[in-house]
Amino acid sequence: MEPVIQEEITGCGIASAAAVAGVSYQKAKEIANSIGIYAEDQSLWSDSAHVRKLLAKLGVRTSKNEKPFQSWASLPDCALLSTKWHVEKGKPYWHWAVFVRKEGQEYVLDSKKALKNHVRTDFGRIKPKWFIEVSA
Repeated sequence: MEPVIQEEITGCGIASAAAVAGVSYQKAKEIANSIGIYAEDQSLWSDSAHVRKLLAKLGVRTSKNEKPFQSWASLPDCALLSTKWHVEKGKPYWHWAVFVRKEGQEYVLDSKKALKNHVRTDFGRIKPKWFIEVSA
């Protein structure tokens, strides 16, 4: 699985879905827009339904519920992570990232454009609140 860089400041959900599905950001964005999902919509990073719907359209299955993050070791081999979780005006917001465990390696794909390295292993700096299991 390769990182996909978000092209809009608010495009982390689209980029994470693109990385999981193995498509470009532009392709994922076109599909998202065709089903009424837009990067500019703040609910994309305050409601998991939109990313689940996009992943389903891309042919990727996810767990039905979010599960609290307990440890890196307890995560499934592929998971969407809610990181940078916070509340603004009574509404939760987060940044989407993708956890991957493959061939004995663990890493997080982070779509944030400003990062120098989008494949992260600095787990102590990443603070997930919860995750969604992905069947990639």
